Parts: sequence; C-alpha cells; structure tokens
Amino acid sequence: MAPQRFHEQFEHIQRSMPGVALAMGPREDDAHFLYEKGVVLARDGEEARLVEDTVRAHFTATEGLVPDHVRRESPETNRTGVTRIRTGDPGAGDDTVPHALRALREAEDRRGRRLVGRNHVVHIAVNACPGDEPVPVPRGGTANPAVAAGGYDADSAVRVLVIDTGLVHDYVRYPLLAHTTGDVQAAETDGDGVLRQYVGHGTFIAGILAAVAPDTEVTVRGTLNDAGAILESEFGARLFEAVDEGGWPDIISLSAGTTTEDGAGLLGLDAFLRELREQRTLLVAAAGNNASDTPFWPAACAALPEYADSVLSVGALRADGDGEACFSNHGPWVRVYAPGERLTSALTGFDTPVPYVYQHSTYDACRFGFDYPCTCQYPRHTGVLSEGRESTGAKPDQVMFDGLAQWSGTSFATPVAAGLVAAHMTAHGERDPRAARTGLLAVTTDTADVRGAHVPALRPPTWRPVPAVAPAVPA
Repeated sequence: MAPQRFHEQFEHIQRSMPGVALAMGPREDDAHFLYEKGVVLARDGEEARLVEDTVRAHFTATEGLVPDHVRRESPETNRTGVTRIRTGDPGAGDDTVPHALRALREAEDRRGRRLVGRNHVVHIAVNACPGDEPVPVPRGGTANPAVAAGGYDADSAVRVLVIDTGLVHDYVRYPLLAHTTGDVQAAETDGDGVLRQYVGHGTFIAGILAAVAPDTEVTVRGTLNDAGAILESEFGARLFEAVDEGGWPDIISLSAGTTTEDGAGLLGLDAFLRELREQRTLLVAAAGNNASDTPFWPAACAALPEYADSVLSVGALRADGDGEACFSNHGPWVRVYAPGERLTSALTGFDTPVPYVYQHSTYDACRFGFDYPCTCQYPRHTGVLSEGRESTGAKPDQVMFDGLAQWSGTSFATPVAAGLVAAHMTAHGERDPRAARTGLLAVTTDTADVRGAHVPALRPPTWRPVPAVAPAVPA
C-alpha cells in the first residue's frame, strides 16, 4: 500500500461527492478501501428486514449507539436487488457501520451466507487506477500500442462498451476515434481553465482499444463521476442503464473497482453479474493498482467458478514488458497481464493546448518497494495534494497537453486485453467473445514473471517497450 497517495485521493474523492460522508476502511490506520459512513447494503426483502431488526436490537442494547437512525432507505424491490440501510447519522460521532457489521456476524453464521456489506466506493483512483498521472507527448508522437493492420467495417465491427468517465469534447479530432461515440464530459477544466484530474481517462482507454482493434465500435459511457468514483449502491443500476441504452455489447471494458474487508464481492453488483452470466458479453476488468494480492472486485470474479467464463481480470506489465508493473495487483485471481506502464494514447488538447497541474508528487524510491525505474519515480514532478501534506513549499509543476499522453495503470492494460479479444474475433470471424477469449489464450505462448510465477501475457504485435526513464516534465 501507499498510504500517502491513498489519503490524498480520499480527500479528492470526498470533494467530488458532496452530501455523501465517506470513511476509509477497514481502519483509518490500515485503510485500503472507501465506503459510505452510516450505511450498509443488504439484499431486498426478508434479508433487509432481518438486517434492520438485528442492527436496531444491537444498538438498543449497546451504550452510546442510537437505534432511531436505523431504517431502510430504498424500495424493497429494485433491479439491483439491494437495499440501503441507514445505521446512524454520518455527521455525528464515530461511524456506526463497523458496529452494525459486528452485530450481524452471528446471524450470518447461522444462515451460512453473507447478509450485509459496506456501501463501497467503486473508483479509478485511490491506488486503483491509474497508477500515475499523464505525461504530455509532443505533437508528432505515435500511439503505443501502435495502430494494428486492418480497418473499420460497420457490418463486422466488434461492439465494445467502456464504463468510465466519459469522452473529452475534442476526441473526434483524434483519427482513431472517428467511430467512437458516447457521453462527453461536461466540466473538463476548473475555473482557471486547468484540466481536472482524471479527465481524459475514458478517452485514453478508447484510443487504446481503437489502436489494438481498429474494427471496433466503441461506446464510452460516463458512468463514473469526474473523480472516477461512484457508490456501489448506484453502480449496479448505472451498469444496467448502460447496457439497456445500447443493448448488451460483445465486450465491456471496465477500469474501476475496489477491495473489501473480508475478500468477498460486492452485493451491489450481484444482480448485474448474474444477468451478465446469462448473456454472451465478456467483462474485461482491471485488477487494480494496490500492488497487492487482495482480490479487487469485480475483476476478482474471474476466479469464481460461476463467472470464470464471463469475466477476464487483467494485471499490468511494466514498461519493458518483462514483469509486472510495480503498482499492479497480482495473485491467482488475475488471469492475464498486458502492457500497462507508459502507454501512449489520446488525452485532450487537440484543438487548443490545455494546461494541467500535477496533483501528486513523485517519490525518491518506488512506493511499492520495486527496484526498477518505475512511474513512482520518473518523470519527476511536484504535486498540489502531496505538497499540502508535506509542506515543503515547492511549486507544483504545470504542463500542457496538446493531444497525446503517456499514462500508466491496470486501467490501460485492460483495454489492451479487451482489444486483443476483439481483434481475435475479427481475425477468425468469431461472434462469441467468450469463445474468442478462450481461443486467444489457447494460442498465446507469451508469459511474464510475476512474483516468481510464469503467467499468461498478452503483448500486442504493435506494442513496443518504452525506455525506463522518461524525459523530465517541463516546469
């Protein structure tokens, strides 16, 4: 874990969700996920009523806890199958969620199943994705992975749905995105005209997909907020909305998720994942950037027998492609790895260059303990949020984006893998993305060394290794 970066991102996400009180869990001194204070999730109907009654009885019998706040706050039947249960006043005193979870452990043991969970924040930030901040690439630079052979054919194009932050306003100026559609972000810059953090995340992903698999029809949905975050209780419903709008696609590329305290999945996504399982759609999901083997959901569903066919989890290879990137999650639940450090794709500034001020400072050494020149260290820059905590007085670095950027994260290894599945469908006339995934992995002989294990590696033919030390970012 990298606690400094975690706390910086917590404050950023909290500002992006006004009216929602967030907490770090499982404990503030050992935090690795975010959740909504004073709220738990339970399955609709009888289980929700049981949770409410159990928590109220526990609070009645426990000094200092107030049972009057305990109540259901959503309809008993809805498509996501979950009910929000208020366990306390988020603005008053200690968070009541840990008390509620403890009260329900005995009931869960009796029933032999999970009854309740936190209302997690699903996010692309907070050590999840991306692994660093974007670096400008001079005009005239080229995509990496570079554009694969072949072209776009509307009759055969593989349909890929990207669940992310939306598209920048000038994305159509990037030739590779000529056949990309979706939601355009409303507020790309702040009051001073400076690019907001994570703007361009969805555009960058779409550019990678179009480069690896030109015969794709990519749709980008702005499901996540401007900070790349959303509450679990809302995320399931938004996923249903995204597939309802255009129908179930061939592939969903998702570069967001979260860990949990007990290693279990997300109650708020259960209904969506069950419906996904009955479709032919393949969910390709980022493994996350905690440099940990702790399951990151929903990517970790790939290791569950019931979802092994419908979910593919993707970790990131470092810039030279030999092993995992320092930030990449790992473990048996990560099914494949793809290049994810220092990739080059579209960001913004195609019409007019856009300034960006770095939010996080680089480190003197890798924050995850690796000994290669990783993106934790290079290129060097000073960030606003880091300096606010360190009080060094250094001036944050500002750069200008005028089109392409270099960026790192399992966020971006994910569309590489999704694009290779799509390209395999095109090359073999395969209409079933799950069969294409199986076929692709069957013929893949490349491996990478990840923590001493040889794991499947998907390296596009047009991808090229990147020098470990990038040019310094201009002040």
